[in-house]
Amino acid sequence: MTPPTPGSVPQPHPLLNRRRFLSDAGFGLGAIALTHLLGTEGLLAASVSGKQPLRPAIDPSHPFAPRAPHHLPKAHKVLVIFCSGACSHLDTFDYKPELIRRHGQPMPGQDKLITFQGEQGALTRSPWEFRPRGQCGKMVSDLLPRLGDCVDDLCFIHSMQGKTNTHGPGENFMSTGYTLDGFPSMGSWVTYALGTGNQTLPSYVAIPDPRGKPQNSVNNWGSGFLPAAFQGTAFNAASPIRNLARPDRIQPGSDQATRDFLTRLNERHLERFPGDTELAARIASYELAARMQLSVPEVADLGSEPDHILRLYGAHETGSKVKDIRAAYARNCILARRLLEKGVRFVQLFNGAYQTGGEGVSNWDGHKDLLNQYSVHGPVLDQPTAGLLLDLKQRGLLQDTLVVWCTEFGRMPTFQKGAQGRDHNPRGFTCWLAGAGVKAPFSYGATDEFGYQAADKITTVYDLHATVLHLLGLDHERLTFYHNGLERRLTDVHGHVVSDILA
Repeated sequence: MTPPTPGSVPQPHPLLNRRRFLSDAGFGLGAIALTHLLGTEGLLAASVSGKQPLRPAIDPSHPFAPRAPHHLPKAHKVLVIFCSGACSHLDTFDYKPELIRRHGQPMPGQDKLITFQGEQGALTRSPWEFRPRGQCGKMVSDLLPRLGDCVDDLCFIHSMQGKTNTHGPGENFMSTGYTLDGFPSMGSWVTYALGTGNQTLPSYVAIPDPRGKPQNSVNNWGSGFLPAAFQGTAFNAASPIRNLARPDRIQPGSDQATRDFLTRLNERHLERFPGDTELAARIASYELAARMQLSVPEVADLGSEPDHILRLYGAHETGSKVKDIRAAYARNCILARRLLEKGVRFVQLFNGAYQTGGEGVSNWDGHKDLLNQYSVHGPVLDQPTAGLLLDLKQRGLLQDTLVVWCTEFGRMPTFQKGAQGRDHNPRGFTCWLAGAGVKAPFSYGATDEFGYQAADKITTVYDLHATVLHLLGLDHERLTFYHNGLERRLTDVHGHVVSDILA
């Protein structure tokens, strides 16, 4: 009730007026119903891009059936190689002569600069020399000589920028386009849009590093608010998918008879309830699991690989810490190639895991002792990844496969004060692409003279995602999923295709 004034008659509050409440409720529910009807008919206003959303039509009983792209694609499959821990661009692919010349001096205009872990010291050149590589003469450090030999097939983006200097949100941002948890990964968006031509393996596979999962774990390949069918299936060469094999105590005939009986029961149930999409999706997932019992062990069995391939990747040699990890990662690289050969749409290969054994031990997070830490991580990454690129090329797989090498952000051109390593730096870093649809050899954009921040042709993670989708024949502004009243996109309301790098 409205508080009365002296001599006035008390008036009911509008929210306590029954007629007013019923009227407002009727208008509100009517507006919701009208919005829903207009939305289902495609008559609402276009999205923020000015384009109408284009959501794929998905049959719940066949969620992975191949679907047409928006335009003619250059690539049909994607391999993402993710270096977890923020691999330093300044010690790998981003050559900065001025950083070498001013080694040991303060960075101009950045006196007592405070970054993620504290105050910064002087400008510090890379411990590894840079040399011209390939026919194009691209400067790459001695940390990655085998990858340096591959530069004629690579398209570098040297002007990447992120939104966060923290690993977990940084991994999220690179994998999903959002720093928060709960959003679909790039691979989930791709398989949601296109399905897969392969019906015996998962459409999307994540291959964790042999040392463990990345810091943000399953968020890197999760489906978020997209249907769960489109999340990545995680396994690697050392740890194949669990619980696929038939128990020894169950005979093959009994197993098959049980499956056939279950299929008949499910079909009868669907006949009675034809609109039960959840059951149809569950049946599809079980049927895929049954097919995977045969296909996954076959593709994960590397015993048929010839010796020269094992040597190409570095999977043949063990006996030391570096060799053991390199051989295990090399087997993951071979697995990635085999999955792509079998038609898996999206493969996400991780190099580096969440911290185990101390900072920088299991990934590229080189704060305290970059020289010794990267002397492990460099050789682990270098030969297997270069071998993977060469193998994909010699088998003709690069003609329809897009390879993306990335990390969550870069590192500082200074060493941290009182330490021998580099702090986090999302202001400028490097990614590269190879294969279908991109120019090579090619370099796009640049950081400033010290490699501190992107200065020319600044490129965001949104732009990278938009470009990957474009090469797959998808318009990033039209590929949407309606969630909580919004037409959600991988690129949110941002992103432009980096057309200058397209072949």
